[in-house]
Amino acid sequence: MKRTAESSHVFQSNMRVTLPVVERGEGVYLYDTNGKRYLDGSSGPVACNIGHGVKEIAEAMAAQAEKVSYAFRSQFTSEPMEKLADLIAEMAPGDLKRVFFVSSGSEASEMAAKIARQYHLERGNMRKELIVSRWLSYHGITLGALSMSGFVFRRKNYVMSLLPYPKIPACYCYRCPLELEYPQCQVACARKLREVIQTTGKDYVSAFIAEPMVGAAAGATGAPPEYFQMIREICDEFDILFVADEVMTGFGRTGKNFAMEHWGVVPDLMTFAKGASGGYYPLAGVIVSDKIYQTLKSGTGKFAAGHTYSGTPLAGAVGVKVIEYFRKNNLLGNVNQLSEYLMEQLKSLYKYSMVGDIRGKGFFTGVEFVKNRATKEPFDFPEYAKVSSMVVEKAFENGLIIYPGGGTVDGHRGDHILVAPPLTIQKKEMDELIYLLDKSIREVQKVLLP
Repeated sequence: MKRTAESSHVFQSNMRVTLPVVERGEGVYLYDTNGKRYLDGSSGPVACNIGHGVKEIAEAMAAQAEKVSYAFRSQFTSEPMEKLADLIAEMAPGDLKRVFFVSSGSEASEMAAKIARQYHLERGNMRKELIVSRWLSYHGITLGALSMSGFVFRRKNYVMSLLPYPKIPACYCYRCPLELEYPQCQVACARKLREVIQTTGKDYVSAFIAEPMVGAAAGATGAPPEYFQMIREICDEFDILFVADEVMTGFGRTGKNFAMEHWGVVPDLMTFAKGASGGYYPLAGVIVSDKIYQTLKSGTGKFAAGHTYSGTPLAGAVGVKVIEYFRKNNLLGNVNQLSEYLMEQLKSLYKYSMVGDIRGKGFFTGVEFVKNRATKEPFDFPEYAKVSSMVVEKAFENGLIIYPGGGTVDGHRGDHILVAPPLTIQKKEMDELIYLLDKSIREVQKVLLP
């Protein structure tokens, strides 16, 4: 039966679009019920790190479900969750050795804020509760996580419901919000954190949260080499915790186990999701430093938070098998072997005048579109992310899935896409990805800049 927007009882986010019906997945490809093949060039929403249709993951799920799929976290632990926590602690940098499990990246952001709050309460800092974050950031869709986010388009309908968390300018050298140039700027965007803490009052600030590389809100933007070391020093100076949001970038996506390793800085808490289960099961969490854990343990010894489906045996079994698959197939090695080739091929797209900037690390890359490359003038469509949506729709028509985004100029104007294929992609498939993306951009530019 063909499902249309009118006949379906599913409440879709876009209620005017009839979506194709997916039937199966295999490797980097998805197939719909009409037999059309799509190359998944963004791993869905940067989640399907090990590709689609991996039979051993399904087998691990079935085997665990036959034993026990669910046990409530306050009544039981389980061997799969214990083993998964061991594996994640082994992968994480520094003293990030304790894992609190949840089901989504949004929940992970909120749990990080709550853990930071309790850490300060246990130490007698009763007023430390505010989370400082950055504009052009995205930490989740729930109201608490959205309060931390500087993603104007997603915040705008809920502003009066959001918490008054302070923001500092984005670290975005291509379009510096402070209108400065690196390195003469002396990384002023990082120094803004000290200014905001001082004006807000250090006794009220609990933590600072940032994505090592910004995903949905800014299309794989990174930071200068000094940036996160400066952030770390400012946080330490004012007794503020540093939370790294690795929801998109964790588990090998950028060529390291976690993207913070590129900057050699260890945060106090690190959120993860997406790649932890490769899209096979809802799984996320917060990795906590031993310092924080011991403070909570020696204080009240309890943390009253979590969700019904947090830390189930089934989630643990999937997470363990995904990490084992990641290691067995040396997917980190594959990212590092092919990442330079991916970037070289993407840079061939500069032949199109609407391509303004190409950036990223590993298999986490972004392409920003402009009306005028010399001036970086964005397209002036009043609709949010109009141009990136046009490219994504054309790519989908051509059999390629990529991830759209926008608002990188002022929250409304500006267009970019994320190109983030499964970590299993091979060179031949990467060539196909670039060919389809090239074709799609060419077809859109003919319409926009004839």
